Amino acid sequence: MCVCACARVCVYVCTRHHPPLDVFPADDVITPPCSSWPLRGVMSRPACQCLRRCEVMGEVNGPVCSPEIVLASAGKTLSENGQENSPHNSDSGHETSSPDSPLTPIEEGAVSPGDDSFFVVWIKFMVLPRKLCINKDVEKLFSAAEKTGNDGEVLCPSDECDTFRIRIIAPGAEPFDLQVNSNEMVQELHQVLLEREATCHRTCFSLQLNGVSLDHFTELKNISGLTDGSVLRVVEQPYTTREARIHVRHIRDLIRSLDMSDAVNGTDGASMSYLASMTLGDRKKNADKTLECSPPDYVLPGYKERPLIPLLPVMKEPVLALKSLAISPFNPPPGHRKLKGDVLYLTFDTREGRRYHITCCTKGFYVNATTEAGFRPTPSPSHRTVHHSLLDLLSSISISFKRAMALILKRRSEKHIFERLPTPYQVNSWIAPVFEQIEDGIRAEDCTQPHKIGLEDHIPGQIRDWNEELQTTHELPRETLGERLIRERAIFKIHSDFVSAAIKVNVSMAVVDGNVVAINPADEPRTHMYIWNNIFFSLGFDVKDHYKDLGGDAAAHAATSNDLQGVRAYAQLDNPKLFTLGMVIVDYKGFRVTAQSIIPGILEREQEQSVIYGSVDFGKTVVSSEEYHDLLSKPAEQLKILPHEVHSGKDDGKIIKLCSSFETKGIVGNDSRHYILDLLRTFPPDVNYLEDAEVTDICKANGYPRTFPHKLASLRQELIDAFVEYRYLMFIRIAAYHVQQTKLGLLETDYNDDKKETTKEDTVLKVTGFSEDAIMSQIKREITADIKIDEMPLLETEAAKKIMEEVIDSDHKKVDSLDKEISETIMAKAAKAVGSIRMDAFDVRFNPDCYCSTVRHAESEDITKQRRLVAEAAEFLIVQQLPNFVRDCLQRTIMLLDGASLIDSLHSRGINIRYLGKLTKYIQNVGQLSYVKVICITELLCRCAKHIFRGYLQPVSSAHTAAAVSHFLNCLLSSSTEPLTPSNEEVSMPINSVKKSRSSKRRKQISSGGKENDDWAQMSSHKLWERVKSDADFYYAFTIDEENIDAYLSTVGIQKTSFLRRFVQIVGIQMLLRDYNLESGKKSQLFVEDDIQSLYCQAKHVDPKAVDAHSLFLSGQTKVQQGQLRAGFDLVLESLNLMNSVYGAMHSDMAQCMRLLARLSYILGDPSEALSQQHKATLMSERCNGLDSANTIIEYLNLAHFSFANLHIAAALKLLYRARYLLLLIHGENHPFMAEIDGNIGVILYAVQEFDDALKFLQNALKLHQIYLEPQALKTALIYHLLARTYSCRGDFRTALQMEKETFTIYSKTFGIDHEKTKESSDCLKHLTQQAVTFQKRINEANRQGSNNIGQLLPVEIHRPSLHSVLEVLNILNGIIFIQLKGISTSSDIGEENYELGNNNNNNNKRKKKAVEDLAVKKNGNNDDTTVISSRPQVNNMSGSSTVQVMQEVALD
Repeated sequence: MCVCACARVCVYVCTRHHPPLDVFPADDVITPPCSSWPLRGVMSRPACQCLRRCEVMGEVNGPVCSPEIVLASAGKTLSENGQENSPHNSDSGHETSSPDSPLTPIEEGAVSPGDDSFFVVWIKFMVLPRKLCINKDVEKLFSAAEKTGNDGEVLCPSDECDTFRIRIIAPGAEPFDLQVNSNEMVQELHQVLLEREATCHRTCFSLQLNGVSLDHFTELKNISGLTDGSVLRVVEQPYTTREARIHVRHIRDLIRSLDMSDAVNGTDGASMSYLASMTLGDRKKNADKTLECSPPDYVLPGYKERPLIPLLPVMKEPVLALKSLAISPFNPPPGHRKLKGDVLYLTFDTREGRRYHITCCTKGFYVNATTEAGFRPTPSPSHRTVHHSLLDLLSSISISFKRAMALILKRRSEKHIFERLPTPYQVNSWIAPVFEQIEDGIRAEDCTQPHKIGLEDHIPGQIRDWNEELQTTHELPRETLGERLIRERAIFKIHSDFVSAAIKVNVSMAVVDGNVVAINPADEPRTHMYIWNNIFFSLGFDVKDHYKDLGGDAAAHAATSNDLQGVRAYAQLDNPKLFTLGMVIVDYKGFRVTAQSIIPGILEREQEQSVIYGSVDFGKTVVSSEEYHDLLSKPAEQLKILPHEVHSGKDDGKIIKLCSSFETKGIVGNDSRHYILDLLRTFPPDVNYLEDAEVTDICKANGYPRTFPHKLASLRQELIDAFVEYRYLMFIRIAAYHVQQTKLGLLETDYNDDKKETTKEDTVLKVTGFSEDAIMSQIKREITADIKIDEMPLLETEAAKKIMEEVIDSDHKKVDSLDKEISETIMAKAAKAVGSIRMDAFDVRFNPDCYCSTVRHAESEDITKQRRLVAEAAEFLIVQQLPNFVRDCLQRTIMLLDGASLIDSLHSRGINIRYLGKLTKYIQNVGQLSYVKVICITELLCRCAKHIFRGYLQPVSSAHTAAAVSHFLNCLLSSSTEPLTPSNEEVSMPINSVKKSRSSKRRKQISSGGKENDDWAQMSSHKLWERVKSDADFYYAFTIDEENIDAYLSTVGIQKTSFLRRFVQIVGIQMLLRDYNLESGKKSQLFVEDDIQSLYCQAKHVDPKAVDAHSLFLSGQTKVQQGQLRAGFDLVLESLNLMNSVYGAMHSDMAQCMRLLARLSYILGDPSEALSQQHKATLMSERCNGLDSANTIIEYLNLAHFSFANLHIAAALKLLYRARYLLLLIHGENHPFMAEIDGNIGVILYAVQEFDDALKFLQNALKLHQIYLEPQALKTALIYHLLARTYSCRGDFRTALQMEKETFTIYSKTFGIDHEKTKESSDCLKHLTQQAVTFQKRINEANRQGSNNIGQLLPVEIHRPSLHSVLEVLNILNGIIFIQLKGISTSSDIGEENYELGNNNNNNNKRKKKAVEDLAVKKNGNNDDTTVISSRPQVNNMSGSSTVQVMQEVALD
């Protein structure tokens, strides 16, 4: 099936349970499901204006539908000759010389103003062009069923896609020409009209050719008579109630285009962006350049307070077009008016203070004669004109509305397209300003009708069948690349819709706050279950004592997370005949709510009747099914689950064979699909936290097993994979050692005249000489100590693999090889040594039930061996994974900035968060990892506080939620908060009168609230701190000795602002945007009730991935590491293209692709394209990850680098200041990444001759380098050299000489006296000495002459550095080094921490571009994907020789 045919299949899938979109009612997308990509889903509210479709130009060499082409064309109006935009110029608005141009690249003639709530339409997301070009590497990677051939060969070799031009004539607008593709659908032309400024306010129309209306879903090639030059007319259609509501909501959303409340409150996929608020101003003719380049006070080194106001962009004054637009209370039209065409009545309040009543009839909108006196729907005598567009009518009756809308549409058109796109999953801000509540009748209608909570009312008379949609997309064909793209896109879209429905604020609030009636209302509230919008909701409590023996509520809470891990694991396997439920875990107000799709028919019968596989009574009785046994055999092998036998528990005494845990339940739904659920025991238990379990000696020495709140602690899938890989390498090395030694022994036997009869096993034992236990012990010690032990001649891994491949090949070819029996004996011994379940091959698996006491295992099961393997896996985490993590931190292969990045890094290595205390103990005395210790302890304290907060908040009523939350924060972040009781003397505290009154108000509330408030109000700082210390010891085995939180945070070096940020993020509190001055150490009340703006949901869910795109991305990274930059660039570009097809235009994975593309573009000599790509990556990271996420900070640093390369000096400094501020906010000053930021700031300030400020940042960078890097690190030498240059420019030659001496010392120790860098530093020392002598002579001469003009004393040889020299230093600081390979030694490996500074002053862009393909590239392991070109760089780094050359000045004005 070709790609285009697959698109038709997807149309069916998305619409099979819903009416066609042309019958959807109010406020929604007018596009077919597969011709657009509304990230909140086809059936949900629109959120952005539609973009221009991708025009396939049909170039021969290159992808015709690359992401760049799409992004470029999105910003262009369709009146621009229909030309395709160059990907290198699509976002190059940075090249503008306009003084006030935004940093955001603004596309020329940006998207025409339209509905801010309409979804962005990327035609290539679902209806892929037939000419999807796939290069050779992609063809090789995806050996699909299509024909593959030369570069540029089409994926689907079907008929050609013709392009031609048509003319569109719309009423009230100028006709325009449009270039279209024959494979596009008519619906896409409708989207074009919704983009254009002249037609964006029209929603109810049809396109007609020669008087015949065109069907929305018809492809242009199938329209008879449509040829090049044809004219299509926009014909206004009669309104229905549905069309009228769509139109009204569309106009309302246009009016709210600039409203930031949705982004701050986290609704409908909106999120915040700061980057767009930054302006360039680089080339502005301004005499006072200090104002542009000088840093704000709050980012200067040594500044203690951490203000929060700069975190969000400055909110502009809202542009108010009207007071209110609402549905009139006179609706619905009476019968006699319906017969005259009345459809809907509206009320419109203008800013001039007048109210108009508007009638919508089938022909359009007009002002009726209704007044306060009575209802008169007939046309008003003063406004008789009927307008088909409501916007036209409102503009005609209100001049203030007309002016305001013109301004709104103008500002909206200036927004970058990524600012308007919805994110796939909701991103919430932990801090928010106060917004004035304005009248909005439509919002009030949506949010105050309990019977509509969470429902999508634009689907008339229907509720989405989530399970059917999820499973139908799972069943889509997946044979070819095109089919997989369609399928992955459909899965991702439906899943994101499901997640959105589950975590939507009014849905989750409805469940927790009691706005939804439970299906078991007579039961205890904690056992309530709910069904709403075809989603099943349950609370995370231990209902009916199911988990009584496992830990009660703590076990029930953990079971949901384990279940989600199992769902994620089985979903990744993608078995076409095995189905899992859609599942989302939502934490809100201390409650855990699990949302699941509903298996068809499961509510119609008892659970015992439904389950045909697994156990419904916790293992007392177990049933099995041959169908499920066959279905689960392959997944069990992939997930390393050991098939095992248990007793059925029934009177028949049968033995049941299971390929999963007994907890896993198999149910065949009414749709005949085989479902599995309750996957909480998919992975083996963590015996280190299972009391009375058998652990290894190493674990015992480390204090395990430990008591834990529950008995459902399990190992992560990542750890199981790593352990099995580790055991496989061990298996290979043991077998190879036996093979090698056996061959040597047999050779000796052949030359032995006195041969003896021996068995094959005796031969093996004789020649090897060591037992398997000794070999395993040696390998463990080797890996643990990371050194080679020479007790036995064990082979390295690669050599062992080669020997085993030769043995296997020789066996297959029947050539001379080891005796078969000896070979089998060797394999059996190696398999036994590593715990393989098979004796002839490697196959390590775990029994997830081996520690379960409720199920009775069959006598044939070797439970002791199975438990030993599980214990060894737990030991592997302690012995291998944790030390390796510490080693990675020391080697800077991972860079942790905050708790979120720490958790991601730990989980990627299979380390559970409960080992946080053990990790902290490992690093607490390692000076170079002091920043990691701060992050770990911050995370540990926040999680302990979260455990307490969960139980603290659950019983609090809604009326006291703000007071309770603010009181908890006061207790947590202050050591002097007392219980809030009427008798306490808090009024006597030295606080200002405003806070006294607020505190008095709170006490009044408490005293009148009754007993329900006693628990939370009795909390104090001392009580909370004692509970935190107890939890730290109980959960994490971490001991805290300090008596209060203030003393402990001060001892460890944790900022209260960082602590507050992390805590409110993980529990879902939104704070008021104001400066809390937490670092000042004030003893007064820190927070009041009004500081708590909102509580939002924290969600966990499966995140479907674009598998093919991810594989391409990894292949591209591999190519880059091998030095094939151009090939790597092409692969990553293809990966981005495929991600676009699956995710839409906004996803965090795409930001990573763009970041790598930006670096490669820069290395390949195209800084403007690098800036464009990095700008998009930064915007996307802000939107998808958060304004202050770790990834966003890294993106800002990269963007600053590329901005400087494009001569945007002031912009680069602003970006660096922003990066520094964010890092100060989330962590503080003491971090190695801060040294990198400060080095960049110092170099650029030096370049613009701001020497005093440059010194502050360079000195701080030097201090941090000395703490976190080796004393002799070459990057430290570079900082010393930069300081020397800066001091010399200030005339302080004595200090400059001291700095340069340090540089010389490091170079001489590292490279030797004869190295050119050492010689350069020596020449620089001589030059500085000469300058110092000259300067002193001039001072003496001036003293004799009595002159006070110090400016005349400075050496005249000081020049401003060239742009090239400054840029090369920035390259080195940011890990990009260019090397000339010809004629140089490769004896020294150059990386991030060791590199050589060459001296080639004639390096230009052409030469760099020509030589770049020959560069050897090494990928740095930092999270920022730093690409290091490792050889000798061709740089002029402002070193010694540069002081005697004439340097070009940077054009800063």
